[in-house]
Amino acid sequence: MPLQVSDYSWQQTKTAVFLSLPLKGVCVRDTDVFCTENYLKVNFPPFLFEAFLYAPIDDESSKAKIGNDTIVFTLYKKEAAMWETLSVTGVDKETMQRIREKSILQAQERAKEATEAKAAAKREDQKYALSVMMKIEEEERKKIEDMKENERIKATKELEAWKEYQRKAEEHKKIQREEKLCQKEKQIKEERKKLKYKSLTRNSASRNLAPKGRNSENIFTEKLKEDSIPAPRSVGSIKINFTPRVFPTALRESQVAEEEEWLHKQAEARRAMNTDIAELCDLKEEEKNPEWLKDKGNKLFATENYLAAINAYNLAIRLNNKMPLLYLNRAACHLKLKNLHKAIEDSSKALELLMPPVTDNANARMKAHVRRGTAFCQLELYVEGLQDYEAALKIDPSNKIVQIDAEKIRNVIQGTELKS
Repeated sequence: MPLQVSDYSWQQTKTAVFLSLPLKGVCVRDTDVFCTENYLKVNFPPFLFEAFLYAPIDDESSKAKIGNDTIVFTLYKKEAAMWETLSVTGVDKETMQRIREKSILQAQERAKEATEAKAAAKREDQKYALSVMMKIEEEERKKIEDMKENERIKATKELEAWKEYQRKAEEHKKIQREEKLCQKEKQIKEERKKLKYKSLTRNSASRNLAPKGRNSENIFTEKLKEDSIPAPRSVGSIKINFTPRVFPTALRESQVAEEEEWLHKQAEARRAMNTDIAELCDLKEEEKNPEWLKDKGNKLFATENYLAAINAYNLAIRLNNKMPLLYLNRAACHLKLKNLHKAIEDSSKALELLMPPVTDNANARMKAHVRRGTAFCQLELYVEGLQDYEAALKIDPSNKIVQIDAEKIRNVIQGTELKS
């Protein structure tokens, strides 16, 4: 049974009421204060204080201070007026219960409104945060798209520059070959003139040495008859030595100058080792070998561990940047990871190192053209992709897979032109 507290003091002004409620040992943790515009309740077990206020108050701005065995209330009046008493007098129990229930309903409605307002504010905050995030993501996406477009333009310009460089190099080599052919033709003509001159001088000498008289003529005819009878052939074996050839093609069908240049480049590539790398001190001896690293990258590629394969090829290229197969294999990894611009760069570098074109590097050149063409097509640069596929077909015209892919690209290009 709670103990009703009747010992309190209060003062007032026209706008506020100051209520002092002494409670021994009162603390914030154990005290429950309930206040509405017409009702004030303090529950500090075993003490209970209730006040049915004389007039309405502003319960939202009113305050309570707990400490020093006392609760001090500052209650702000809704209407400026002096009260006759703190609590209304002559109230029966039914009225008191009605006021209590009404106060509880008001408190519940206010709590509900506050919860809804808080939820609405939270939704607005979330909506605003979502709009801000969408805006940031849109800006980021636009930034990435711009970067991709810039990269594509840059790659296209570099590719055009590389093509122009290749065209000029081919023209220069063609001019050099034509000059060599002209020089050989001149030498042949001069040798023919010399032979013709020698034959003329011999004929003139034979005419001057022609014999006079019948006797001398008979002597020479007899000698000629004797000389015209050949001696019997001697039996024996002839040993034939063939010139050693590195390339499988016959000498008459081979491009000797280009093949010698290719062999020279391969020998230089095997000797070109860069040992001034800080990471080499932590590697084993076999890990410092580009060929070992290439085989390691190939095994990682076979297990679909493309990032690790790229790392192996990267270190091998740092050790030796003259081996075309390292760039060619790394281009395949970039294709799998959709790093299309890097795949184009590596394929182009491989083609640059695979010059001059000879039978020994034909398969590698065909693969480089196919991989670069694939990257172009995935970037929707179908014309450039078709050019690489046609270059691959010139190297290997009987490759059915490349023929089918090239035909698909032609159909895509034709379809695009029809739509436009």
